[in-house]
Amino acid sequence: MATSIKLDAALQDRVRRLAELHRRTSRSIMLEANSQYVEREEKCETLKQEAMQVWRDCQTAGTHVTHEEMDAYLAKLEAGDDLGPPACHY
Repeated sequence: MATSIKLDAALQDRVRRLAELHRRTSRSIMLEANSQYVEREEKCETLKQEAMQVWRDCQTAGTHVTHEEMDAYLAKLEAGDDLGPPACHY
């Protein structure tokens, strides 16, 4: 599938400058940028879908973790403790 996009002059200059710095073509810079963007957005979408499924599951089951429990868990993760998440309860 061939697709073309029109870049404004400022963005064209930025891409051209990067291409020169990295001794690459402008096309290769744009292909990499597009690839990285799509990969990042796919990961974000997957994460959102997984979170929504967890939310639906919690709503159906009626289970939860309190703010305090999650806050304490996240603080331990931040401190480097490698532990599992807190248990859900009713």
